Amino acid sequence: MRVFAISDPHLSLTQGKSMDVFGQHWAGHWEKIKKSWEACVAPEDAVIIAGDLSWAMSYEDALPDLKAICRQPGRKVIIRGNHDYWHGSLKKTRELLENQTYLLQNDAVRLGDYTFFGTRGWKQRGAEDFDAQDEKVFARELERLRLSQKAAQKLGGELIGVCHYPPFSQNHERSEFTDLYAEAGARKVIYGHLHGQYIRKEEYENIAIDGVEYFLTSCDYLGFQLRQIC
Repeated sequence: MRVFAISDPHLSLTQGKSMDVFGQHWAGHWEKIKKSWEACVAPEDAVIIAGDLSWAMSYEDALPDLKAICRQPGRKVIIRGNHDYWHGSLKKTRELLENQTYLLQNDAVRLGDYTFFGTRGWKQRGAEDFDAQDEKVFARELERLRLSQKAAQKLGGELIGVCHYPPFSQNHERSEFTDLYAEAGARKVIYGHLHGQYIRKEEYENIAIDGVEYFLTSCDYLGFQLRQIC
């Protein structure tokens, strides 16, 4: 069993919200992702999708995007991103998922020798526009990570963390989130959220904090190719 990752596909397969407005390299981006996915992922492999699955605002509109992800080979582990407004309840979302697709929220899932745990995360304390409302969301996401961490440690296996937001500061400094990933015993953490020309490879490769490696997997950062993690 191998583990692959990609994040932020921002699908809109029936709603017509094209990602091309963010650059021509986004043209046909889902087809590029699918081609990479189908070329390298076997049924026993796992694929982590670290948030921002769909632009949809409702379950009805999100369903084609979710089904497209579910149909892909392998076992899929997903978390919410900040743009996944279609998600209304854990129960409803899980009812829509099929073909070995798992949503993480306050829990963990073990597939083979690997156990996946994590949460969406949030902007870090110290950010320029961090306010009282951000503090509430930050605290909630931190508690969700604690719950997920506890569930993962009960399941055993090799722990792999998942987060949508970068779990460290802009200068790649440790945070309460990185402390929990390290405390859990994770050796690798997947995250996304960051896009565009401001993301330079040399700044986001080989990031390690307290012995934990962090992997940026935003699909445009990866050239719309899945990244093998294990």
